[in-house]
Amino acid sequence: MSPHAIDDLNSTGSTIESTQKPLSNKKQTAETTHKAFVLNSIKNVEIKDHPVPQIKDPYDVLVHVSQTGICGSDVHYWQRGRIGPYVLTDPMVLGHESSGVVVSVGQSVTDLQPGDKVAMEPGVPCRRCEYCRKGSYHLCTSMVFAATPPHDGTLAKYYVNASDFCYKLPENMDLEEGAMVEPVSVAVAIAKTADLKAGQTVIVMGCGPIGILCQAVAKAWGAKKVVGIDITQSRLDLAKRYGADETYLPPRPAEGVSPMDHAQATAQRLKDDLGFGDGADVVLECSGAEPCVQLGVFAAKPGGTIVQAGMGKEIVAFPITAVCTQGLTLKGSIRYLPGCYPAAIDLISSGKINAKGLVTHRFKFDEAEEAFELVKAGRSDVFKVLIEGVVD
Repeated sequence: MSPHAIDDLNSTGSTIESTQKPLSNKKQTAETTHKAFVLNSIKNVEIKDHPVPQIKDPYDVLVHVSQTGICGSDVHYWQRGRIGPYVLTDPMVLGHESSGVVVSVGQSVTDLQPGDKVAMEPGVPCRRCEYCRKGSYHLCTSMVFAATPPHDGTLAKYYVNASDFCYKLPENMDLEEGAMVEPVSVAVAIAKTADLKAGQTVIVMGCGPIGILCQAVAKAWGAKKVVGIDITQSRLDLAKRYGADETYLPPRPAEGVSPMDHAQATAQRLKDDLGFGDGADVVLECSGAEPCVQLGVFAAKPGGTIVQAGMGKEIVAFPITAVCTQGLTLKGSIRYLPGCYPAAIDLISSGKINAKGLVTHRFKFDEAEEAFELVKAGRSDVFKVLIEGVVD
């Protein structure tokens, strides 16, 4: 979820000559405008001509975007115009889960060249602040992140990104898989935040795309037992194919029972039914739903770890006394940590995670609004939606 810049990623403020090596006889970088999917204002989107971004830093690259996945944050900006402190004030290009083909590179780029297929990490930090210098660049307060006000996103023909935040795809990965590197990287970051180790028991709250991928990462990293929890049976069915050893459909609360009492009773029933004893070593909360947040606390074993990754209501009723008395470690997870993108590419390219298998719907660029409407509808048969880039 997000902030990005098309024109000014790592801009030095000076004019810098870039190498121009077009992929064909047509000089794509000679274009001055290109198609972009623009959020003009709340609930008002359109495909329109937009200025082509220019390389301004010698370490930047220009990418012809090939595939883009729709994230919940994109839909949230479209429908509400803000996420936390990030507020839409001017038109903004949407999208941040993208792959593409390098068109041209800045004069100091040596590890990429025109024609390379890349997955793009959409958040570029300042590299100079306290957080960047200690290796926590995901906390950089000057982060430039795609499709987070005031920065444009990747749902356009071209996008400029820092070369060290573009990852060359191996030959056995296609560009759809390249776009799926972003959500897999989010799942890797959640697992790393939990300090997940082989042999641990893991509960994942929510079997949406990120929850499913967290289950797959946990299993790939040697978790002893992984349980996916959701209120939709079709998602639980899919979870069984992506690393979940068991799934659990929690019961609805009886009339008159307080939500907290219900969460505590459901957690005990879950532990009994699944043989968890005192609870799970690790709980990864990926739904953001208040009942799941509460259930996750009670389902963790004493001394266990909970990672809160799902974002729902900004304020929820939270069993803080249980966190204290059970000695739980509670962590938040956002975006990606160092090494997550390479790890995600390895998991996909090695066949340990079938990321492409989560794609349920594909749209052409001119059908972008239709794709967003489908995601907004929240149908149980819609999982991951990809939008093809602008075709020459």
